[in-house]
Amino acid sequence: MAVESDKTGSVGKGWSFCSMPFWQTTHASSTSSTTTFSMHHSVHHQSQILQSLDRSTHQPSTTVSSVAKSLLPTRRRLRLDPPNKLYFPYEPGKQVRSAIAIKNTCKSHVAFKFQTTAPKSCYMRPPGGILAPGESIIATVFKFVEPPENNEKPIDQKSRVKFKIMSLKVKGEMDYVPELFDEQRDHVAVEQILRVIFLDPEHPCPALDKLKRLLAEAEAALEARKKPPEETGPRVAGEGLVIDEWKERRERYLARQQVEVVDSV
Repeated sequence: MAVESDKTGSVGKGWSFCSMPFWQTTHASSTSSTTTFSMHHSVHHQSQILQSLDRSTHQPSTTVSSVAKSLLPTRRRLRLDPPNKLYFPYEPGKQVRSAIAIKNTCKSHVAFKFQTTAPKSCYMRPPGGILAPGESIIATVFKFVEPPENNEKPIDQKSRVKFKIMSLKVKGEMDYVPELFDEQRDHVAVEQILRVIFLDPEHPCPALDKLKRLLAEAEAALEARKKPPEETGPRVAGEGLVIDEWKERRERYLARQQVEVVDSV
């Protein structure tokens, strides 16, 4: 009996050893391999992230700066008065005038240029120019007012004509040419789009009074530019003879000396 029990026990031990399922051993090995693979994958992923971060820190920041500049509002180079409108007296069938003051608020020279949606019936004086830092000018805008249609009231009539003022930074003093804006198109900024507003000339208002004042100042500045510059050098008289002030004084002095000598004699 003891032998049988020993046999049974030995047989049980053998079955207990051999009866271990095959899937348990494979599962343990697969679990360890899976864990090893996942650890290797995470390390590889972290290394990729570090490499991408390192590359991003060494890449130039031109793209970021360009995007940031596009999101920022455009800084005005010119100050306009009126800021966004052009006032015209409403006189159907006549050519009327408006005026706008333009001032350079930058620390560098700035070129400006007018554009309009109706070049056949509107023109500007001057159509463009270059302003030094802090310099200002009053531009005059001319427009032909068409008679109203369908018996519309003058004030109720709406004008579809618009004006646009563009600016461009330039290097120092130079002669203005419109081609500047074509050659440096990427650096041109639109300062403002001006709408046309008609005023009743028979009813005074602050806007009409300001328009008259600006037009008067523009005419005075135009007349001042037409005058020849004052001559600061030697004066020319007669047939091109140069008269020197010191020479005149010497001649007068010699003449007085001769008179005194004659009197003494």
